[in-house]
Amino acid sequence: MKKRTLFRLGISLIPVLVLVILLALDISIFGSDAILGASQVSLLVSTGICIWLAMWLFKVPWQDFEEAIRSNIGDVTTAIVILFLIGAISGTWTMSGIVPTFIYYGVKIISPKVFLLTACVICALVSIMIGSSWTTIATIGIALMGIGKAEGFSEGLIAGAIISGAYFGDKISPMSDTTVMASSLNKVPLFEHIRYMLFTTVPSITITLIIFLILGLSHPGADSESISKFTDVLGGSFRITPWLMVVPVITVVMIARKMPAIMVLALSIVLAATAALIFQPQIIEGIGAKVSSGVHWKVMFTGIVETIYDSVSVDTGNADVNNLVTTRGMVGMLNTVYLIICAMCFGAAMKASGMLHHLASLLLPFSKRRGSLVASTVVTGTTLNGIVSDQYLSIILTSSIFKDVYNREGYEDRLLSRAVEDSATVTSPLFPWSSCGMTQSTILGVATIAYLPFCFFNLISPLMSIIIALTGYKIRRAPQNCQQP
Repeated sequence: MKKRTLFRLGISLIPVLVLVILLALDISIFGSDAILGASQVSLLVSTGICIWLAMWLFKVPWQDFEEAIRSNIGDVTTAIVILFLIGAISGTWTMSGIVPTFIYYGVKIISPKVFLLTACVICALVSIMIGSSWTTIATIGIALMGIGKAEGFSEGLIAGAIISGAYFGDKISPMSDTTVMASSLNKVPLFEHIRYMLFTTVPSITITLIIFLILGLSHPGADSESISKFTDVLGGSFRITPWLMVVPVITVVMIARKMPAIMVLALSIVLAATAALIFQPQIIEGIGAKVSSGVHWKVMFTGIVETIYDSVSVDTGNADVNNLVTTRGMVGMLNTVYLIICAMCFGAAMKASGMLHHLASLLLPFSKRRGSLVASTVVTGTTLNGIVSDQYLSIILTSSIFKDVYNREGYEDRLLSRAVEDSATVTSPLFPWSSCGMTQSTILGVATIAYLPFCFFNLISPLMSIIIALTGYKIRRAPQNCQQP
């Protein structure tokens, strides 16, 4: 029996090792362009190897894989629609002047010395309020990227501050789907789950904010002449007015009223497109004239449609500003959607074959003590993000793998729900091939590898979960659930 178990574990490692090797080759050869197809090929090749080995050695029928793949892809269809809408928001919010207005006033108001700290705090507050790191990053995050670039910060550092704040807020927001999922799967009341997470998240975000403050204070920043030139170019190319802030305010109100995400994003696109026609008619006309000609309304209609779905830009006469106001629309999300679908295929194959649970069993022998149990949970949640490429699957699988172990050892369910969130949720954007990693990279226009070292909250949080577990702070056993000697 022992030899058979070792054999299954060895076979289960093969698809993962193949994927890691292929992805490493992809990144070394193609760099950030790996998303254009190389990473997807690697995922599909690894999926094929997993299915072939399972059907040959484990006798798993093809129908199981087909059903698992169909189910996995079906689970992310809403996320894919949201991703397309985010692409449309990027286009309409930029060409309407909303993002340029954010940048214009932000550069004037926010001091470079506290920019990183401010960006992290703003994203945290917005994410807490709306319960979505993706929406926070796709709206206020894009504007903050522009402000940070204007003030001379590197793209990776700016993205790290944005993602750190957004994921902190997402973790402790009662409106967050991952927070609700982690608490409900482990049968922990939502607000009890959030309060218990504060013991690990507050120290993590505090350390993160201190680091960003130090980095900001030591940053020379852009000189006032460069910043002035930057704002002059924006002001000369777009009509900058506080009235454009009505659109993001209405968007935040709709989210606060818990309207469905797709509905909020769709209405926000309509509002931004209307604002573009009112405040930036010359820009929309210029975009439309490249494709259509004739009556004015037809050109304007074409310009709006192009802004929503296609890659568009404005020639401001300044290369740096041009990069800020170039958008990719819905078309720019296609490679990310392609990657997500391929990642879901690999995750489904690993799950249906049973290989995922075989790999997880490697950690169970090391889960006898409190610290090692939490460490095993954190490692599993993080590793699953790299294997199944989806934070929701990681939350579900990590919870199901360890739930019986925590009960057997007599630990409260909230310890498991916290460890799952400290790993499966916050590490999801750190893998270049995961749905979160590629989404944030696409939205912000920064390679995952570039921002990863600066996502301090996402890196510290899993370690803090283990440290707090080792100290035993606020960790209690439930004696009635303990296994009797």
